Amino acid sequence: MGPVVTVVIALGSNLGNRDAHLTQAVQALRDVLSDVRVSSFINTAPVGVPEPQPDYLNGVVVGTTTLGARDLLNTLLEIERRHGRERLSVNAARTLDLDLILYGTATISEPGLEVPHPRFRERPFVVGPLREIAPELLTP
Repeated sequence: MGPVVTVVIALGSNLGNRDAHLTQAVQALRDVLSDVRVSSFINTAPVGVPEPQPDYLNGVVVGTTTLGARDLLNTLLEIERRHGRERLSVNAARTLDLDLILYGTATISEPGLEVPHPRFRERPFVVGPLREIAPELLTP
């Protein structure tokens, strides 16, 4: 078991029952995180998508874990899979999207894992909910 690390996970859904997907994802995250804080869910238009898509419902979860970053990422991918996530193309519509935004103060750049998430500060649908529940994590 590793050290206790504060993590930020962004949630999004734009297919099916968006609210149910996010609510169930939060429940699944409570099984692997401690001290969980959950932002409000906000409705946002898709950005940078190849074809017209429904609006997203987005939110952020902050919690602590002793899982390593790769193990946490694999857990997020498994939760997405259980919610019917299919990776048909980049930026395709999705039932559930879970992004590891911050893993403590670590900087990680590995295939399939980049932390801090490289574009999170440019994304109001991440920054707004994060400011709501953990504004201290937005300072560099």
